[in-house]
Amino acid sequence: MKKLSLQWRITIMTVLLIGATCVFMNVLIGYSGRHYMDSIGSYITGYGDADRAEPDFFDPERERLDQDITIVIHGVQESYITTNWYITAAVTILGGVLAYFLSGHALKPLHTFTSQVEKVQLNNLTDMKINEDVLPEFRQFSRSFNQMLERLDEGFTAQRQFTGNAAHELRTPLSLMQAQLELFSAEHPDVLPETADFLRLLREQTERMTQMTKTLLEMSELKTVPCTDRIELAPMVEELFADLAPLAEKSGIILESTGDGVFTGSDTLIYRLLYNLTENAIRYNRPGGTVRVAVTHEEGQLIIQVADTGCGIPEQYRDSIFQPFFRADKSRSRENGGVGLGLSLVWEIVALHGGEIRVKESSERGTTMEVKFSGEAIIDCGGCI
Repeated sequence: MKKLSLQWRITIMTVLLIGATCVFMNVLIGYSGRHYMDSIGSYITGYGDADRAEPDFFDPERERLDQDITIVIHGVQESYITTNWYITAAVTILGGVLAYFLSGHALKPLHTFTSQVEKVQLNNLTDMKINEDVLPEFRQFSRSFNQMLERLDEGFTAQRQFTGNAAHELRTPLSLMQAQLELFSAEHPDVLPETADFLRLLREQTERMTQMTKTLLEMSELKTVPCTDRIELAPMVEELFADLAPLAEKSGIILESTGDGVFTGSDTLIYRLLYNLTENAIRYNRPGGTVRVAVTHEEGQLIIQVADTGCGIPEQYRDSIFQPFFRADKSRSRENGGVGLGLSLVWEIVALHGGEIRVKESSERGTTMEVKFSGEAIIDCGGCI
């Protein structure tokens, strides 16, 4: 029963109620009908006896007439009972059908609410408010939901402002630290090996913190970036491969691309999305492996897939890799300079453009990340793939 929808529950309860009522009425009316028919038969028989002047002799015609009357009355009773049960079944079925459609109409605001909730994303909280001009039973519900969206939007806005302010405040001292370290290294080239290792570690960690601050600043300013550029993906991927070629060559990684697509969005952010996904695929790949970026169209959707030949992502981490600061292999992330914000930024960019991102497949033979964009942002490129 718990797995049934509310509409079906209302329908079943209504059918049971109508059925029980009809059965009760059928039994009551059937009993009354049989009683009255028996009374009518007895009255007819008694009336015939009273009209006879000589009731003492046996009359075969009279006996046959009484039997015929009894047979007719029993036949009418059986027909009456059968008709009552047919009417009961018909009324119950008709009541169930009417209850299903009427309950569906009555629950339409709830269906609208459900579909609206499914569309809620981080970047459209203020646009997903529900019309409060509904039935009184749903009015308070809709008002509470809209107030919740407002509080969430205010909370996320405050969070972004804090992140942006913190990143701004950290950027200046980190730049100063980097400059001082570079200056010290240039002025003291003949330091002890232990000191040189310590300075190298300081430079690496300072660079890591600088990258983290830069990413946090970008994430805090995402909503202010206009998404009105006409983006051609094939040239963007070529530019991306040129920028990442030195990193790929270090491990002998082969970069491949197929397909093309055109849609409307932020040129800067989409480039950063592809850059982060491809850079991850290169850094966590096997030496001599392959990274493939494929752009396809399917059922009105623009699909971007970035596949590598690495060791894969454990299944228990596939839903967590898009969370800020999450790293499946922390030791390897430190080795590669990762801070756990690259895929989180990718998720934010995809959500800003109304898309979806997921780990399509992952095994010991590699991982495929899939990004889907749909809607009016996609521009028909006239068979460009």
